[in-house]
Amino acid sequence: MKNIVIGSGPAGRLGSLELGKLGEEVTLIEKKHIAGTCLNEGCMVVCALTDITKFIDENRRFNSYGFIKSQMDVSYEKIVEKITETQEKLRYLNQLENESVGNNVIYGEAKIEGEQVIVNNETYEWDNLLIATGARPFIPEVPGKDYGLTNKDILKLDDVPEKLNIIGGGIIACEIANIYATLGSEVNVIVRSTFLKELSEATKKYVLENIIPNVNVLENTSVEEVFKDKILTSDGKELEGIPFFATGRVPNSEIAEGFVELNPDKTIKVNEMMQTDVSNVYAAGDVTGGYQLTPVARMEGITAARNMAGYANKVSYNCIPQTLSLNTEVSFVKNEKSELTDDEKATIAIPGIAGPGAFWKILEGKTGYTEVEFDKNKNKINRINSISPSSTSDVAYLSYLMRMDYDLDDYSEFLEIHPSTDTNYKIIKNMWL
Repeated sequence: MKNIVIGSGPAGRLGSLELGKLGEEVTLIEKKHIAGTCLNEGCMVVCALTDITKFIDENRRFNSYGFIKSQMDVSYEKIVEKITETQEKLRYLNQLENESVGNNVIYGEAKIEGEQVIVNNETYEWDNLLIATGARPFIPEVPGKDYGLTNKDILKLDDVPEKLNIIGGGIIACEIANIYATLGSEVNVIVRSTFLKELSEATKKYVLENIIPNVNVLENTSVEEVFKDKILTSDGKELEGIPFFATGRVPNSEIAEGFVELNPDKTIKVNEMMQTDVSNVYAAGDVTGGYQLTPVARMEGITAARNMAGYANKVSYNCIPQTLSLNTEVSFVKNEKSELTDDEKATIAIPGIAGPGAFWKILEGKTGYTEVEFDKNKNKINRINSISPSSTSDVAYLSYLMRMDYDLDDYSEFLEIHPSTDTNYKIIKNMWL
């Protein structure tokens, strides 16, 4: 059967790769660069820059302790050059990976006409279609909005901005604030409601006081107008600095309008098999809304591919782990199916433990923080907020155990690697069991 995949971000790339592995005929169509927002404009760019800021942070700390004496001279131009060079290598490898299973990768803007896709004036027929066209930054309708930068512009900057006004209060806003504050920018974050509402109050407080202490966060504040080098807030303040929008994303679903059913927010409506209201048309990734995370997009793309190949598969979104890429990682997960009353839950929190990436932070009292919420009646973990150099892997593994609905007693057999910065095992094994 002929399968066409439109979009080569995490959902489309992994979906087409899965179809190829299953022996299906696949044409993968990409408008610009393979690997989508993640590699080219999003999380990989953020991670690359955060690697630099972690080094800067450690250098500052070691200099303050007196056992290293060095001065930093950071070239933003050279950083961008090397990120771009790395991206080119990864694009090449990602294309080879898809071609290695027999897939045809072509570049150009696709258009759907009936059971055909037209790209570069060529017509391709399909038996199954996967739409994985992703999303783009949302810019609110405020006067002067065209002056605002987004994540798409990070690698277009000539240098580190002297002053930066980040509009938005979610994960991307926090990550961008951390990067440029560490690189030397004077950073304001302007939040319409609450900053980092995904985190518990204690975790958020730790982030503000210990990880991004030099960032000025203005909550419950709207932006009235944007200028090239300043913004005007709802309370009449003029804040100097380049405006940067981190205000969410909108789906690239125009290609599907009038072809499949869309949700009110213009995301493509799919069922748990990633199938649209047209039986042989599927959609996956950010274009479908929901969790706009690379691992989730991969999961959705693979689920769609298996169904396209005739292997029934459903997607589940419970206990999705997430992280903020900061100078110390902040990771969290919650059991969305469980809403506990105060009488039903118990919360235990302790500072981070010394270990790799945290030992030299003891002198500053900044080893991290972990908070675990338990269901007292069912003896289950309900929520984790963890700040530590190992939190991304710790919380990912624990989220799997949560999805598998393990009882807390099952954690007694968990054996950690020493030395470790992970406080989860200490809370679960030594304080709760």
